[in-house]
Amino acid sequence: MAIKLAKSEFTTIPEGEHTFKIVEVEYKADFGKMIITMATKTGLKHVERYSLIKTNGETNEGALKAFSFMAKTALNDFALDEIDENDLVGCYLKGVVTHSKTPSTKNPDKMMTFTNLSDIEPALGFEDAGNEDAEGYDPLDDI
Repeated sequence: MAIKLAKSEFTTIPEGEHTFKIVEVEYKADFGKMIITMATKTGLKHVERYSLIKTNGETNEGALKAFSFMAKTALNDFALDEIDENDLVGCYLKGVVTHSKTPSTKNPDKMMTFTNLSDIEPALGFEDAGNEDAEGYDPLDDI
């Protein structure tokens, strides 16, 4: 019996300003790993990863500060002291995407492109979304 495979198309998010909806948050408390999956209105995905605990068990202050800023920005509440990570799902962020290119560690002849998100600020939704911005809209449904 033959199984039809899904098409595998990976598209790098173009450089420039984009609005993202946080669609999934995964926290592995034992390892201190926070994984935030975001999507643009068109369904392009971006993942931010934070290692909140160092390998020696100490708090990774730099990562914690970066995550805290992202979380407070997404929730548009800079007075927060703590959150449940699932509070982030459904929140919107606006930020600037840039690319950095480096040679692959496995094949130095091949260049790797990394997507970086900076200059984040709160967003109320997809600015040009029309009525697709309504509650319950998931950009991943359009993929």
